[in-house]
Amino acid sequence: MEVNNSRKKRALSREDARLVRQRGYDDALEFANAIGLDKDYKNDRLAKKDVIDPSGDAHSVKGGVKKWQVFLYSLTRFTEDDSWVVMNGIGELLANCIKCFPPNIEDYKRDKLSAKNKLRIHMVAIAEKLKSKHRLRAFFNKSLFNGGEVDYLTVKHEGKFHVFLNKDVIDVMADNLEVCNSLARKKGDIPEQKVLFRYNSKNLGELEMRNEGYPHYREIRFNMIKPVVINLLFTKMTKFTFYNDKVLVYENANKKFGRW
Repeated sequence: MEVNNSRKKRALSREDARLVRQRGYDDALEFANAIGLDKDYKNDRLAKKDVIDPSGDAHSVKGGVKKWQVFLYSLTRFTEDDSWVVMNGIGELLANCIKCFPPNIEDYKRDKLSAKNKLRIHMVAIAEKLKSKHRLRAFFNKSLFNGGEVDYLTVKHEGKFHVFLNKDVIDVMADNLEVCNSLARKKGDIPEQKVLFRYNSKNLGELEMRNEGYPHYREIRFNMIKPVVINLLFTKMTKFTFYNDKVLVYENANKKFGRW
């Protein structure tokens, strides 16, 4: 079932955004300490590798309550990162989405309809391509795990950390998600402005343009909705062990994690 998600949302203030980032850093440090790393552990704040565990494997640590911003990329990411360039045309289509909007935001404000109608063509094409499970796996592998550089998705939920192997997450996403485009909710809305990833008739992920203003004008954002992700992962991956009272390890992650 296709749904619309074109309602305008208030962008986070700089202070709110800073607090969200700080919570992310705090969650990563808490997980690092929970698996025995130093109390003053520091990671690369610009990388998806939030924590490097004692065996050298990388974790993307996700906390929060509502949404995870998986990526927010400008044009150069899709034109210069080889993994996006060769991904079955997905990178080119994402670049084309950005190119629908004029470099000068004032030009966009004078004629928003033109840009949004151009965007529809590429958003529809992306959704069609991602209906292939192979391409969907490639998309999540790159988006969540930077093409395999990150070994685990580690989710903080109800005070504990849940560790999932990258391949398990990718397979569950590809096997259970419906890909579609957004619809117009009300008169004046433009359909097909987003690509939606749906589980049990709910949006799990949203791929969209961010055009509300600088500094993020002409960027593509991929958000995931935490409660829906948690529902999917916990429903489809039920085998786990306790590494300790703070850390649970799921499915095939048990074969690797904790062996240090």
